Amino acid sequence: MTFVAPVKDMLFNIEHLSRWSEVVGLEKYASVEKDDAAAVLEELGRFCAEEIAPLNAPGDQAGSHFTDGKVILPDGFSAAYQQFVEMGWQSLPHPGEFGGQDLPRAVGAAATEVLNAANLSFALCPLLTDGAIEALLTAGSAEIKATYLENLVSGKWTGTMNLTEPQAGSDLALLRSRAEAAGDGSYKVSGTKIFITYGEHDMAENTVHLVLARTPGAPAGVKGISLFLVPKYMVNADGSLGARNTVQCQSVEHKLGIKASPTAVLEFDGATGFLIGEENAGLTYMFEMMNSARYAVGLQGIAVGERAYQQALAFARERVQSAPVDGSTREAVTIIHHPDVRRMLMRMRGLTEGARAMATYAAGCQDLARHAPSAEERAEAKAISEFLTPLVKGFSTENGVEVASLGVQVHGGMGFIEETGAAQHYRDARILPIYEGTTAIQANDLVGRKTLRDGGKTALRLAALIAETEQELQQGSAAAQAVAARLGTARSAYEEVVTHLLGLGKSKMPAAFGAGVPYLMLAGNLVSGWQMARSLLAAEAALARGEDPDFMAAKIATARFYADHILCEAEMQRTRCVEGGDSLLSALL
Repeated sequence: MTFVAPVKDMLFNIEHLSRWSEVVGLEKYASVEKDDAAAVLEELGRFCAEEIAPLNAPGDQAGSHFTDGKVILPDGFSAAYQQFVEMGWQSLPHPGEFGGQDLPRAVGAAATEVLNAANLSFALCPLLTDGAIEALLTAGSAEIKATYLENLVSGKWTGTMNLTEPQAGSDLALLRSRAEAAGDGSYKVSGTKIFITYGEHDMAENTVHLVLARTPGAPAGVKGISLFLVPKYMVNADGSLGARNTVQCQSVEHKLGIKASPTAVLEFDGATGFLIGEENAGLTYMFEMMNSARYAVGLQGIAVGERAYQQALAFARERVQSAPVDGSTREAVTIIHHPDVRRMLMRMRGLTEGARAMATYAAGCQDLARHAPSAEERAEAKAISEFLTPLVKGFSTENGVEVASLGVQVHGGMGFIEETGAAQHYRDARILPIYEGTTAIQANDLVGRKTLRDGGKTALRLAALIAETEQELQQGSAAAQAVAARLGTARSAYEEVVTHLLGLGKSKMPAAFGAGVPYLMLAGNLVSGWQMARSLLAAEAALARGEDPDFMAAKIATARFYADHILCEAEMQRTRCVEGGDSLLSALL
């Protein structure tokens, strides 16, 4: 089926949920107009529909292969990537100083979703490059930035993140890769890295690897990890490319999904690398890249959900099966008339639009965290945006799997057949709750760093903001008041869990972390429901002005469905968090 970028929904979110008036009021974005965002996203949507989406199914069927020391990508990928670079799509949210277009992060997030919805395997390459740019902007020296950033921002060169080793998955304390000073300011980096997305390919003329390794005498554990930039090809003083560095691809993985994306095993054999920042501070810098990637992977969950929903909706409108249950006709009707198919489709839409709304709000907070005029405003926006990162990543990717699974179910037996394409979305989505830290790792971050560390201050600040929206809803329509009641119940459940976690104490840490994933899913559901409630208020106001009545009515209906069918699950998660600790930890395994 044809992919259509949900630009109208994205623009609605940007205007009403991303704190747009505050963001464009910043000096950095003073020249940005809403029409600029619309023009960018509409043109990107057209490009992705025409050039990138058609490569999705053939790329899945062909996969990427490692042959005679080279990675072979599916037909069309390299040509499409060259168009992607020539049109400047990589550069949208990045600094103008290095050739970027300096657009707000909410616009960049929408662009990331569009590209990933069109083709998840293709989009992984630019996604990792974005992360490398963030890391170098944070910790790169002036020379490193001058040498590498302009070509990364343009997409002419691509970036990777090299953490995982055969013996060290999520536990980076076990890293063995080493880096020894060469005496000329560079280092010789040696070791094996696995699961390196686009670690080797021929779409770009150079690849910039960011590699975690240990220097001689470094402290044990994560405190002794440094970050190094290791280029595939050395860069001469004039910016031209020199000799091939001693980093080689050994193989690519055979995977359940995202088959067109090469996941490489890389061997660094005394490769020339350059220290980023200070020695033994590598994990801090890598987390800048990792947090960027975690947020982006959350967007991937939304993207695959959107693609699966569009396909399921189109199928349900065409597939004729069975007479309606109300007996209005004896003839078979399209399955969209059957109540349970409607339930599945609305759940797919609600989960996807809710997660998109949350991600858009988070993007606005990211910009304000960096550029708000006062230190106090920056600090609050930073705390909220950091709190939301594990929610966007964990909640959105878990939902992406569920939505893709529902897409298969809507297709019935045809969904289990590869030719329909529904199965590919399900297979592709399954990696997303694992990428860049599993859902449990996101939950550990949410519990430990984001809730307990500040005594619940940020968690409860969010609850207070939600309560303000409830008050607005209570003054509105019958639909708004109904949503207010659901939102208030969910907020109370969330506050009870936060209080429970704060009260457990260090002696009961296993119970706190055992509640982590339910807490994350509750918090993600609540924040998504909050943003859907804000959407309802904005849509009702627009409808009263006579603006786009069909779209606004659909937005109101989706917000109401979310409250009645999804937000109500908060109480279930509360029970798991508050009352389920004993049965979890005492269970015999």
